[in-house]
Amino acid sequence: MRMSDIIAARILELIEASDENMAEIQRNELASIVGCAPSQINYVLTSRFTPERGFIIESRRGGGGYVRVSRIKLNRTSAIMHIINSIGVSIDPMDVRVITENCSQTGLISNETARLINAAVSNSSMTCVPQEYRGYLRASIVKQMFLTQL
Repeated sequence: MRMSDIIAARILELIEASDENMAEIQRNELASIVGCAPSQINYVLTSRFTPERGFIIESRRGGGGYVRVSRIKLNRTSAIMHIINSIGVSIDPMDVRVITENCSQTGLISNETARLINAAVSNSSMTCVPQEYRGYLRASIVKQMFLTQL
């Protein structure tokens, strides 16, 4: 089992054991329990506990800092709108791929739709667009394509 799988499983255990459907963790403490670096905790949080997968992350920095991971239930429209709002003004192809993969795994969009979005915003489809503008155009296209899913 990979370290990221172990970390994700531990966080899910904490959430499932909670009556509030959430877990408060300290990165350093969890890192020492599972035997990894705190940066690996960050990676798992940002890649596996995303809004598209039904999670909200809140954090507080400092000595008494924590990360709160909450499982949420969003209806389809709310989930898509949350994704659109989280994209921002620019996005790279890898982030688009992560979003579409997460959305297809959770059934928010079909596998075909995910493939179409990725193809539409790939670097090869934007060769006529200057490099410095591709992220802006890509974000706009992805948002519009998700709007069609409402």
